[in-house]
Amino acid sequence: MRIKLLLLLLVLLILPNVAEAQCAMCRAVVESEADGKTAEGINNGIVYLMAIPYVLVAGLGYFVYRKMRG
Repeated sequence: MRIKLLLLLLVLLILPNVAEAQCAMCRAVVESEADGKTAEGINNGIVYLMAIPYVLVAGLGYFVYRKMRG
């Protein structure tokens, strides 16, 4: 069990370096724009993608809560 936990921790510590390497194209597009519309669109897209899983999990939690009380 400890080996699995250690391996998971190691993978989570390595992933930010991999994610940062994949962001070069987005950064180049955002930095090339003068008016900032592209940066605003990318930020809105990130927020949208981040919010959807939370909404789905909250809906599932509410559904389970209603079934258990019911």
